[in-house]
Amino acid sequence: MIYPINYGYAEGIFAGDGAEQDVYIFGSAQPLQEFTGKVIAVYHRFNDVEDKWIISLDNSDIPDEKILGDISFQEQFFYGKLYR
Repeated sequence: MIYPINYGYAEGIFAGDGAEQDVYIFGSAQPLQEFTGKVIAVYHRFNDVEDKWIISLDNSDIPDEKILGDISFQEQFFYGKLYR
């Protein structure tokens, strides 16, 4: 599957599933090898053991509607909520 948004993990930070924390990365349409950004929201999955962090590369405030729309390709399969 080709993701329509950058997706990766926060190295050295472990999530509920025992793997490194997954993140959706906003602010670059190009694939990234590494990144520095700010956690601006968390998508909490009620029917899973892990949350997804929402990262902004340029510290911009991204509207909830854009975040939810951009991550829906994957999150449509889970019951969750976006928290700020």
